[in-house]
Formats: sequence, structure tokens, C-alpha cells
Amino acid sequence: MEVALEDNNLMEKVLPPDEQEINVELEAKEKKYLRGEGANLESLKDKKLKTQLASREKLYGKSAKAAAKIEKWLLPASAGYLETDGLEKTWRIKQTDIAKEVDLLSSKNQYDIVLPDFGPYKLDFTASGRHMLAGGRKGHLALVDMMNMNLIKEIHVRETVRDVAFLHNDQFFAAAQKKYSYIYARDGTELHCLKERGPVARLRFLKNHFLLASVNKIGQLHYQDVTYGDMVASIRTGKGRTDVMEVNPYNGVVALGHSGGTVTMWKPTSQAPLVQMQCHPGPVSAVAFHPNGHLMATSGKERKVKIWDLRKFEEVQTIHGFHAKTLSFSQKGLLAAGTGSFVQILGDSSGGGYSRYMSHPMVKGYQVEKVMFRPYEDVLRIGHSMGWSSVLIPGSGEPNFDSWVANPFETSKQRREKEVHLLLDKLPPETIMLDPSKIGAMRPSRRKEKPTRGEIEAEKEVAIEAAKSVEMKKKTKGRNKPSKRTKKKKELVENAKKTFPELEEKNIAGKKRRIGEDAAAELPTSLKRFARKN
Repeated sequence: MEVALEDNNLMEKVLPPDEQEINVELEAKEKKYLRGEGANLESLKDKKLKTQLASREKLYGKSAKAAAKIEKWLLPASAGYLETDGLEKTWRIKQTDIAKEVDLLSSKNQYDIVLPDFGPYKLDFTASGRHMLAGGRKGHLALVDMMNMNLIKEIHVRETVRDVAFLHNDQFFAAAQKKYSYIYARDGTELHCLKERGPVARLRFLKNHFLLASVNKIGQLHYQDVTYGDMVASIRTGKGRTDVMEVNPYNGVVALGHSGGTVTMWKPTSQAPLVQMQCHPGPVSAVAFHPNGHLMATSGKERKVKIWDLRKFEEVQTIHGFHAKTLSFSQKGLLAAGTGSFVQILGDSSGGGYSRYMSHPMVKGYQVEKVMFRPYEDVLRIGHSMGWSSVLIPGSGEPNFDSWVANPFETSKQRREKEVHLLLDKLPPETIMLDPSKIGAMRPSRRKEKPTRGEIEAEKEVAIEAAKSVEMKKKTKGRNKPSKRTKKKKELVENAKKTFPELEEKNIAGKKRRIGEDAAAELPTSLKRFARKN
């Protein structure tokens, strides 16, 4: 009987090859979801703490196993790219060839909406990709349900519309119009008129912070909190007018492209740019960020598209011979670039850099205004001068969506619950920084090196010369006398000297020491023994 029981145990331990492979795969996925190495419980002497940590470790192990099983069995879909045989090139495949091979639902995503009287069109999508907002330059606003291709609402504002942006969900959207920016509800009701911004060129929404960012015609950057309506920050960039603006999804930093070829990055709590990069010798025409936030693509008027690594702020790749008016990254890292009547999609399948993946020529005369990938779908939307178009780009969208993050099938009850959770999880503007991993970390203690006396004196001389060279304003008669101007200049010089108190204190200490020495020399012989000795 004992031999039979041992044989049964061996049979239970030995699994078929398929199940062994599955177990190995699940163990590898489980390690990915575990929070590092477990705590060393044997070295603990406190029994209560040991019991608590053991229950925590057990809970972490269960959650890691559940996440590994979900990834294995519930998220089996993978992105499918175009594959060719022999000398055939993927960028030679046309949309008509793709339409013959795809299923009926996917073929419905190929269409052209022709509205020549209201273009060119700007586009924006919700986080789930369920709804699309289109804004025509000549005053046409349209909200479309992309799941069943229903027009929810369209408005004719009868004035110029420069840009459009969804807020935290599909219930509210903003439009940058001729004179002011406006916020509308889903049913077309005008909710707010944002007069503080002036004529706005570009709008972007920071969903984690509930901030509506905009840049106006004179180059002012504004941040407005849409939860309570106050202006969080108003920043003068000092770089002139710009219509190139994009938000990094990784850290919430806003990037602006300028006519001098520089790209500046901003946060609402600083009046100076966090980063200023010289990206092109001429004007910057477009900027886009990879979903992971570590890559940035820029385009210049010198017919070059450059890829930058933001972890090192170095140029990774330069793509010659293509000027892009608009750029957009997909969820899987494909880069769409549009200019004139031509759209080109670049891919990095081998990891050796971006190269041509697909191309789509528009109808002659169409001028591309905006390209944007639809989230969780292999679809690219193109806003142009005659309306907007939709083309299929295999492998561009994320095949598995997380319903807690973005649910294309959410009900009204789920939407309300999600809105409450978003407001509770709202991040303050101070959390916007280049490296968000520093939040909650200890700042390293660095002793500030004191400048030498020579450096302080040099800075003082520079400050005094700057105060002397200040041009005085010409005032009215009686207030512009030479004596008053001389007195004012003296005051400026004295104020400049007061900003360097260290030198003054040292001079005073030296004077006191010399006075003490002189006094000690004049003392009578009987009192000299009480004088301070050096």
C-alpha cells in the first residue's frame, strides 16, 4: 500500500508538457507582479509584527498570482502588424488592399466625411476612444459616438474655432474661438466663457490634475483648474507667438515649440522653463510625445523629423526629407506625420530606429491639419481642409483595455462613479515635475559651498555697474531735475550694495578690530594687561 501511495504522489507531481509550460509562464508573470523580494521574517523577534508581515506577504502572493492568471487567460490579444513576403514593402500596401482582408466591423472604420464649407478640422478623442470631437475652422463643432457612428450633437458657433479639447470625460469639452475660449456641455449648452486667456491658439487638458492648459496669440501660457474655476498660473514665455503645444502623458509637463527652433517645457509652479532644448535651426512645426513619456518627436521647417530621448535630452534619430505639420504617437509607439496631402506612418519594429511603415496619400487638394490615433483601435483619424478621414493602421492600438482606466462600454452609473474617483484622486499642480518618481523621496542633503570673497566682490561690482547703467524714465516738468536723477541713481547703487551684506559685515568687523587695537595702544601702562590680546 505504501508503494502504491508513493506512485500516486509521483503521478500528481509529474504534469503533461503543456501544463508544465503554462506553469513556467505563470511563474514568470507572477515574478513580474510581485513587489520585489519578500521580507526576511526569520530575523524578526516581535511575534506580532512577524504575523502581520506574514499575512501581508501571503496577500501579495495571491494578488500576483491573480494578476498573472488574468494576463494569461483574459488578456490574450496582441497587436498585429503588417507582414510582407520577399521584396514586398509594407508602405506600398494601400487602404483598398487592407479593406479586402479585414472583417466587416474593421472595414467600417474606413471612410471620408466631406464638409468643405467648414474645414480645416481639429480632432480630439476621449481616453477610451469612444467619442470624438471635431472642430472646423469656420465654426462647426461636432460630437460623434464612434462605437455606432451616431452624431450626438453639432453646433455652429459662427466664428473661428482654432482648437478643441475634451475635459475629463465626454460630458464637457472646450473650444478656442475667435476672441475667447468656451466650455460646452454634451448637449451643446454653453457653460463658461474664459475671458482671462485672450485669443487662444492651442488647448490641452491635463486629466490627472484637472487643469486646462492654453497658449494664446502673444505667447502666454495659462493653467486653469476646471473643478473650481480659478486660474492656477499665468506665465509669459517670452518666446513670442506659438501654435505648437503638447502635454507629456508621463509627467504632465507642457511642451511649446517656438519660431527660433527651441522647445521649452513648463509646469504651473514655475515662471521659468524647466527645460529649453535647441531642436531645429528654424521654426518648430510640430511636437509629439510617446505614451511612455521618454521619447519626443519634433518637426522643423528644414524638412527633418527628430526623435529625442528625454531621459538624457539627447537626439536619438533624425529622419531626413520630410516636413511634418502635425505629429502623433499611437499607444503601441507608431508615429504618424502629416503634411500637405500626404500622411506617413513610421514604425520601430526591430528596435533599430523609426522607418517607413505605411503611407496614405490624400485626395489631391486636401490639406492635412491634424492626425490622431484612436485609442484601443487600429485606426488613424485625419482632419483636413475638406472634413476628416479614417484609415486602418494595423498594430497601432492597444488590444487590451483596462476598464478601471478607460472603458469604451461604460454605463452612466459607471461614468458617475469614475468621475467621483477621479476627483478624489486629483493631483495638485505641485506634483507636475520632470521626474515624478521624486515625489515622496528624500532630498539628498548637500552643503552649499560658500562663495569666496573675490567672487562676492565681483558680483557686487557687476550689480553696481548694472544699477549705474539703468536708464531713468523721463518724467513731467519739475520731477526731471538733474539733482533728483542723481539722487535716484545713488539710491539704486546703495540698494545694490545692500544685497551683499557679507562684505559690509566683514568691513565693519575689520574697522572694530582696528579701533580696538588703536585703543589698546593708547591705554596707560597699568591697564594694558586688561587689553584683548591677538
